[in-house]
Amino acid sequence: MLYAFLCYNNEAAVNSWTKEEDDAVMARLDVVHQKHAAKMGPALRLMPTTTATTLQKERDLILDGPYAETKEALLGFYILDCASLEEAHQVARDLAGANPGGAYEIRPVRLYVPGAPVAG
Repeated sequence: MLYAFLCYNNEAAVNSWTKEEDDAVMARLDVVHQKHAAKMGPALRLMPTTTATTLQKERDLILDGPYAETKEALLGFYILDCASLEEAHQVARDLAGANPGGAYEIRPVRLYVPGAPVAG
């Protein structure tokens, strides 16, 4: 089953990291990425929430910024093909060990639009 791993963290804290601190986190994450490469699909780091706009569908209104008001913002996500929810939880623990703070929301993916292979 495909799972989306939504990465939430305190955007101000993450944006305050020096290049060296950010590079160190990315290097630790790369180790986890390599460990799970066979099941890993797209992984994206989103631009800051200051670059976001939101469409309120019922009102057809475009707003500046993300929809939710929160200290922790959605900063990026992964798509992984895991055999079970338990396996997905273990991947999330591996990612958490490499990336301090925040949370990973794990959510099954119902729709997959082919384009690039998910695994391998």
